Amino acid sequence: MEADGEAYGLVERGALVIEAGRIAWCGPAASLPSAFTDLPAEDLGGRLVTPGLIDCHTHVVFGGNRAREFEMRLEGASYEEIARAGGGIVSTVRATRAAGEADLLADALKRVDALIAEGITVLEIKSGYGLDIETELRMLRVASKVAESRPVRVKTSFLGAHAIPAEFKGEPDRYLNEVCLPALKAAHAEGLVDAVDGFCEDIAFSPEQIARVFDLAKDFGLPVKLHAEQLSNLGGAALAARYGALSADHLEYLDEAGVTAMADSGSVAVILPGAFYTLRETQLPPVDLFRKHGVPMAVATDCNPGSSPLTSLLLTLNMACTLFRMTPEEALAGATRNAAQALGLEDCGILSAGKRADLAVWDVEHPAELSYRIGFNPLYRRIFGGAA
Repeated sequence: MEADGEAYGLVERGALVIEAGRIAWCGPAASLPSAFTDLPAEDLGGRLVTPGLIDCHTHVVFGGNRAREFEMRLEGASYEEIARAGGGIVSTVRATRAAGEADLLADALKRVDALIAEGITVLEIKSGYGLDIETELRMLRVASKVAESRPVRVKTSFLGAHAIPAEFKGEPDRYLNEVCLPALKAAHAEGLVDAVDGFCEDIAFSPEQIARVFDLAKDFGLPVKLHAEQLSNLGGAALAARYGALSADHLEYLDEAGVTAMADSGSVAVILPGAFYTLRETQLPPVDLFRKHGVPMAVATDCNPGSSPLTSLLLTLNMACTLFRMTPEEALAGATRNAAQALGLEDCGILSAGKRADLAVWDVEHPAELSYRIGFNPLYRRIFGGAA
């Protein structure tokens, strides 16, 4: 599935050669080079082969659940009201701090297994439910152990600037000084961080406060990304763009100035319909503006216990099309090529010689079926690094 050519980059009656965990060649079977014609071959029966799917925004490591808050929202409470009353992210913080590493890993693997079963081969996992140094590090260690426990590639994001814990209520700068920045330093020293994230909203951190976190990330040579413009427009995406962010995520309230800033920086717009759906949001992300300005759009589950308890990337593709009017081709690119870009990965996300042989084989007749079906998993086989 290349970026150019026919719709979806689709090759009818194609062939693909795998050597040493990499794609050695792919293209029309009739054009298979003679050097490969005598290799053992397997006929997939006309099934669709895509890159392995990539979930580029998740919070799968956490303790507890927030089913009661789901009820509260249905009874009329807003996301902000629940958060200000001590619920929301802070309630998950309490449960996560109380959970040991083994319990966090066991619970996370249940969610990861659901994603793997739908063809995911790369997974981003954030911290952000510890909000103290010890638990932030524990979450990142658990995230790393996910990759040791399952055949999946994990990219970690430090999200210490996710919320202000109860013991620092009203003192975000003191929290940054005493917890967030020291935790980032410790996590980086331990080799636990691939990227640095933050939550830029009135109920979390201001652009100026996020900039302090990003400055430290820059000192460490770490790429940044940002939860931005989910509930309001504080200019978070433009701030992230100034730091050359890999992505800005959510973006329902983003304006055209923010979109052009992202276009200029090459940042990916990560679209998260699970949170939009769960929170019953009505403000649509500016998909037409992303198209107009050529901003790549990724699609991810945002799997988390509060605003997106979603462990199906296939359902997420359907939501992106149904709720946001993305095309099925855009949605699939958003879970492959553009998702890889949102994680700073260049060795996956497309089918091309030299890329990792991370593949998904689907029992479908057309790629649009991956977005069209609801609650149905047509995965026939998942191949990770050349191994089924």
